[in-house]
Amino acid sequence: MSAVPPSAVPPSSVPSGPFAPSAVHSTTARGDAFAEPALVEPETRRLDGVVREAAVPPLAKPVRHGSLADLPFDNANAAPHTVVLSRRPGGGGSGRDRGSGGWTDVTAAEFAAQVLAVAKGLIAEGLTPGDRIAVMARTVYEWTVLDFAAWAAGLVTVPVYPTSSVYQARWILQDSGAVALVTETVAQAAALGPELAHLPDLRHVWVVEKGHVERLAEAGTRLPDQEVEVRRGVLGPDTLATLVYTSGTTGRPKGCALTHGNFFAEVDNAVELLYPIFKARTSEEASVLLFLPMSHVFGRMVAVACVRARVRLGHAPSLKPEELLPDLAGFRPTCLLAIPYMLEKIYNTARARAESGGRAAAFDRAASVARRYGEAVDARHTGTGPGPSGSQKVARAFYDPLVYRRIRNAMGGRVRYAICGGSPLGRDLSAFYTGVGIEIFEGYGLTETTAASTVTPPLRPRLGTVGWPLPGTRIRIAADGEILVAGEHVLRGYWDPRAGGVVPAARDGWLATGDIGELDDEGYLTITGRKKEMLITAGGKSVAPAPLENWLRSHPLISQCMILGDRRPYVSALITLDPDGITHWRRMNGRHPVPAELLVDDEELRAVLQRAIDEANKMLSRPESIRRFTVLPFGFREDTGHLTPSMKLRRDAILRDFAEEVEGLYE
Repeated sequence: MSAVPPSAVPPSSVPSGPFAPSAVHSTTARGDAFAEPALVEPETRRLDGVVREAAVPPLAKPVRHGSLADLPFDNANAAPHTVVLSRRPGGGGSGRDRGSGGWTDVTAAEFAAQVLAVAKGLIAEGLTPGDRIAVMARTVYEWTVLDFAAWAAGLVTVPVYPTSSVYQARWILQDSGAVALVTETVAQAAALGPELAHLPDLRHVWVVEKGHVERLAEAGTRLPDQEVEVRRGVLGPDTLATLVYTSGTTGRPKGCALTHGNFFAEVDNAVELLYPIFKARTSEEASVLLFLPMSHVFGRMVAVACVRARVRLGHAPSLKPEELLPDLAGFRPTCLLAIPYMLEKIYNTARARAESGGRAAAFDRAASVARRYGEAVDARHTGTGPGPSGSQKVARAFYDPLVYRRIRNAMGGRVRYAICGGSPLGRDLSAFYTGVGIEIFEGYGLTETTAASTVTPPLRPRLGTVGWPLPGTRIRIAADGEILVAGEHVLRGYWDPRAGGVVPAARDGWLATGDIGELDDEGYLTITGRKKEMLITAGGKSVAPAPLENWLRSHPLISQCMILGDRRPYVSALITLDPDGITHWRRMNGRHPVPAELLVDDEELRAVLQRAIDEANKMLSRPESIRRFTVLPFGFREDTGHLTPSMKLRRDAILRDFAEEVEGLYE
């Protein structure tokens, strides 16, 4: 796709009056094949001297015809020999081996052929347009094939987290009315076996590891290709593409009804805005290794964006270091998707290794240099400083081969960008990665907004914020601080079969997010907390727990933290320990392993944690400060119901299961 200058955007798409576009930056050519798109700054609106709205017009022309199902076939026609995906070692299928990494390349023509074959198989098995097909799998190649094949057959995909409980999976299958289910493993299918009697709509169960995807392709061999073309031909931007169920942190999961047009509005504007990732053609082939869950809208959106932009996409099913690190080394991505927890873990692991080798002081100096360098870069971009000084550049160059390159090598050696979402990364860590040489694009969004609604713009980062509105998006701050979102990427509504289908979610075009935030003078958004999670102490002080929790979670000994204090006399905290961090701490301090229930009362450990809390309290007023904390003997986990698959706290479940510990903090 070519960049669309503001003058080419249809007049109906460009806000007028107080939201007319301004400050358009000129494009800069990058060879014959690429030019940087014009960057349009947000137009803001004030109320009582405070910025209440920010909007950016779309960079991409709206899609008025066709659907996501067309993308593999459009790519095959335009660039049949271009590599668009790579399969993990042992994945089989057609393609060519990349060599040392063992990854098998898949061209646009090969991918389209696979999608067509599976789509024909789904039709041959009796699935009809509008039927829902659920996919319960980790981040594997077959997920993307099934997604596009289902769309090509006119179906609606329903992701189910592979870590879901049987009850959660049954609810999604029941509520969506899925007629087919694809699981990755036999064990997943077997676990749902006893529930089949309660799922009268479910007629097919296929298992990836039993070769059922290949069998689907074989089942459709006698079907003419025109059957798929006919089904694709009746799809449009308003057609329902997927039902993505929320994580259910505040109740039963809700099915977000996202259309093909929602994805186009999200993906096309993200591709145009984030041109260094998706569009710039350099000596290094652009590639993205996806290891966040495909069941989450963030992973699905990026997968679609890579296919749309013909950026090589890979899938890594495991986050375990012993499995992910070889995938990173073999695939060698230029961009990663991440959540803050992962970037924190990379930093803490690098620091622990340095300490084990007697290089802790050198690492800390290098980290300090990287943060100062990142802060200086931020100051240059915001116009508050000249940028890194000569001495900072020299210091950074000195530590690059000693520290920074090792961190980049752990990510595959070619990573230059990371897209980070889920929760705020934090200013210090963002500055650190900038200094290391990895540009962080932070974003904010919901399942309901097809992923991102705000994104860090290239060359215009602002540390501590989640960027400004994605082109084509409007952000409003309500009187109570709640963030409202409007745009073509906002969902059609929530799925409710009892109400006859889809129930609208937005009111007057605005979606209430439930998050609290602030806009600055230039339209950058800062997230301060969740509306339903705001704590009000007995003294009437409002406390947003998320910033405190995020700050403490970055400590190498802390895995998770939950701030308490609603209707209580003071603020307190539940803390869980990071196993790797604790193992390293014991080794460095000559401590023998002891059961977790004994370690939680260890005076030396509590002193270390107290110092971390004291540091956090320096940023707060006295009523907001953490007065007491308790260390739990085991961590919050998804399988115990304390975390969502995207690592968010299930606060009600934690309060219920640890009621005794909570009460002990207020005795």
